Amino acid sequence: MENVEIQVIARMKSDFPSKFGIPRQSGLVEELRSTVIFEPEFRNSDALRGIEGYSHLWLIWQFSEAVRTDWSPTVRPPRLGGNTRMGVFATRSPFRPNSLGLSSVKLLGVEETEAFGTVLHVGGADLMDGTPIFDIKPYIPYGDSHPEATGGFTDTAEDFLLQVNFPTELLNLLPEGKQQAAIGVLSHDPRPSYQRQPERVYGLSFAGYNIRFSVVEDTLTVQAIEEIG
Repeated sequence: MENVEIQVIARMKSDFPSKFGIPRQSGLVEELRSTVIFEPEFRNSDALRGIEGYSHLWLIWQFSEAVRTDWSPTVRPPRLGGNTRMGVFATRSPFRPNSLGLSSVKLLGVEETEAFGTVLHVGGADLMDGTPIFDIKPYIPYGDSHPEATGGFTDTAEDFLLQVNFPTELLNLLPEGKQQAAIGVLSHDPRPSYQRQPERVYGLSFAGYNIRFSVVEDTLTVQAIEEIG
């Protein structure tokens, strides 16, 4: 088998210290805010010349928490309840031969910083904090957008949204700029497909807080919030 070297050009700075709760696709929670920080050898502003002319970008990255030495031709997508097997190349499962991820994110700004050189602020990313990024490409509407496209089993994704009951006194414990993002993340049901017990209280680490919640039928209720650290 031929091997190809690939370099990490950047890493993601996001509100997710672990993979639990990360939206299963990019763009599902537009309120999420993240920053692309380039590795020292790639901190050259010339490499980003003209990027501000695009509204969206493609990120090519690694499922760094799902790297395996072997692979399976079929996987069990959470969207199908974790019980139905699909071909790995018919899904976006992280358990792939090369553990590569692809995300479309909104470019919110380009900033020159003293500590990290030029960084990119993006919205709607589905990457864990520290995720290695291999490449960045502009999203080009005339070639990348296909309004007539079909989405296979994912076309029913909206049917899985939860109602979120987030008591105001708990919601206000989060920074104002993180509140709507947290609600959006919770509405997409962070629970693993094999853990759906109504009596269980789950914990989501997000933006420096542990959000504890339970789910009964189609309603998620936040029980408590604790600041981490």
